Amino acid sequence: MSEATPNGTAAAAEKQAGSTPATSTDSQLERPGLLRQIAESNALMGVLAVVSAMIVGSLLILIADDNVRNTAGYLFARPTDFFGAVGSCLVDAYAALFRGGIFDWQASSPARMWRPITETLTVATPLILAGLGMAVAFRAGLFNVGGQGQIILGATVGAYVGFAWSLPSGLHMLVAVLGAIIGGALWGAIPGVLRATTGASEVITTIMLNSVAAFLLAHLLTTAAFIGVGNANPKSLPVLGSAQYPKLIGGPFRLHLGFIVALVAAAFVWWLLERSEIGFQFRATGLNPQAALTAGISVPRVTALVMVVSGALCGLAATAPVLGTQHYLTASVAGSIGFDAMTVALLGRSTPQGTVLAGLLFGALTAGGTTMQAATGTPIDIVLVLQSMIVLFIAAPPLVRAIYHLPAPGSWRRRRDGVAKATAVAVNAAAGNKEA
Repeated sequence: MSEATPNGTAAAAEKQAGSTPATSTDSQLERPGLLRQIAESNALMGVLAVVSAMIVGSLLILIADDNVRNTAGYLFARPTDFFGAVGSCLVDAYAALFRGGIFDWQASSPARMWRPITETLTVATPLILAGLGMAVAFRAGLFNVGGQGQIILGATVGAYVGFAWSLPSGLHMLVAVLGAIIGGALWGAIPGVLRATTGASEVITTIMLNSVAAFLLAHLLTTAAFIGVGNANPKSLPVLGSAQYPKLIGGPFRLHLGFIVALVAAAFVWWLLERSEIGFQFRATGLNPQAALTAGISVPRVTALVMVVSGALCGLAATAPVLGTQHYLTASVAGSIGFDAMTVALLGRSTPQGTVLAGLLFGALTAGGTTMQAATGTPIDIVLVLQSMIVLFIAAPPLVRAIYHLPAPGSWRRRRDGVAKATAVAVNAAAGNKEA
């Protein structure tokens, strides 16, 4: 009877199987290769989501084109006409999108050539700031749907400080920015405190507060304090020049200091989430609230604080329109920024770096969509469809992996564990045969 130690058992199994030690196989299964790491990465999922959305958008562009539809009627008689029309349609549409969002090589002057990229950065500024607010909430396990209301409150307070107060230039801008941050933070604190103290769903409360903020702004735009005496136009007084963001580039460019503020805010959020103690508490609470509570983290306090920070960033996003571009308040001052920001944060995987890149992408789509419509007649709603499809594919990673036949995350670990288990069974069986 052979020795029943683990080493003896393994040696007996190897000798009986006539095989060499599986050290090379074990090392290969210990960690995945570079290509497999890329295939399982979240970054690739984001890229493929955009690519898939562009494919769907291309089909819609072709369907909306009259020439493509006409040539499709005699496709089998003259297929070259159809494929030529398809190629021409897609090239013209995406060239116009590029010219409107990045660089217009057909413009009459260098300033007009480079104006599209500055418009992209301008449009992306509030999306990045509000997206950072959404990302902070997502990382903490909360779903802030109230970005729209928080932007409205931030815009209201920031604009009021901008046109009602008289302060020195520079200081006035800082105070107006601070007012917008406070307005958004207070509006975010309401659902945060309700969630922390009563367990009320932040999704429901933030949705309701969006409506409250919209109606509150509509009422304020009927008061003399906001629109002036004897004015019936629902448009606030203009923000004073001392409170406005200075332009980064002169001439016809609208790019303002708010873009730099957005980049600084992204760096701050990265430090907050990745390097600070409170950021660790945010992430721990988002991963497992019960474990965080067991570790001594006050989950209710963290919940309230997360919503305050998220609301503050959304309030800061409001400074882009009121202090940077339009310089006054209207009922549509927030546009769809609050809702688009959720898409930006999702596409950016709730990381500051990803949020900045996603904001730039959406800014380019928005800025280029107008040129695409004017140049080719493609409905600008196609851009909205692209954004919606990006959300769909981002929200369904298994669908993207199934389309492109990519491995699921961690599948190599399951394979390694399966091989290890099968090896153990074989070793035990070999040892039993030897003993017999």
